Amino acid sequence: MGKLPGDIKREILTRAHDVTDPAYGCDPFKRQIRDHIRLGVINLDKPPGPTSHEVVAWIKILLNIQRAGHGGTLDPGVSGVLPVALEDATKVTRALLLSGKEYVGVMHLHGEVPQQRLEQVLLEFQGEIYQRPPMRAAVRRQLRTRKIYYIELIEREGRDVLMRVGCEAGTYMRKLMSDVGEAIGCGAHMSELRRTRTGPFSEKDSVRLHDLSDAYAFWREEGREDLLRQAILPVETSVQHLPKIVVRDGAVDALCHGASLAAPGVLSVETGISAGDLVAIFTLKGELIGLARATMSSKEIYEAEHGIVAKPERIVMGPGTYPRKWK
Repeated sequence: MGKLPGDIKREILTRAHDVTDPAYGCDPFKRQIRDHIRLGVINLDKPPGPTSHEVVAWIKILLNIQRAGHGGTLDPGVSGVLPVALEDATKVTRALLLSGKEYVGVMHLHGEVPQQRLEQVLLEFQGEIYQRPPMRAAVRRQLRTRKIYYIELIEREGRDVLMRVGCEAGTYMRKLMSDVGEAIGCGAHMSELRRTRTGPFSEKDSVRLHDLSDAYAFWREEGREDLLRQAILPVETSVQHLPKIVVRDGAVDALCHGASLAAPGVLSVETGISAGDLVAIFTLKGELIGLARATMSSKEIYEAEHGIVAKPERIVMGPGTYPRKWK
């Protein structure tokens, strides 16, 4: 099976060791239930029919919350993985919107095509391709490039081709299948589609709307938290595809107030970071502080004695969670 960019294995470069004060912060999986919801993400299995916006609106009503946002629109007729961030966790939806996606769909060919020819053309679509958004798309119809990480032919029955595609965010699957049909010479259209992955979230761990509804009812009526904790995941799970930097307790509150991350505050950094990359900043307890833009590579961060290594973009943790150690 092919891999998305976030699947690469990263090594941890440890600059220094430190201890964390148990009086501040909390293991993300041990938060009080209301904080768990406030900083929660649902790996939702969207049913075919409603729009992504409608599904998010239902979740807000169901959980009695003010804010929620999804990690990448699915057309009404498309089912599958739709990550939904709740309350303060909505600050990380951008990371999910930009993450790689995987789809399984059926392409219906408009003519008879030899198997070898089909496989040859599919292989030609791996890598960087040009796409112009379809007429009904909500973006400008400018020619743009998108990356296809892999196309795998799963099964074929006559003119119906079941395929798995790993692609860059913003790839139009309906247009991709139409273009494949044009390249073959007979034409083709998408007859069915399901999203099986978005960044770190996959369909095997997803929950359905009625599961979420039941879990919330058990908590409100019987005080049971276990089902709700299974249905709603800590926000930290939504950035597992991003490279990570772990910082000292003393650096946390400054970051929460919007300060840039300086080299002395870094305890460890994962490999694979280049200057300009989006990174996730964590505490020693595994809490997400926020997202930042790296100003150095992993090697440079590891070796730096001073200087700014990352600039904040979206801070999730609230000020005052850790004691102030800065002036």
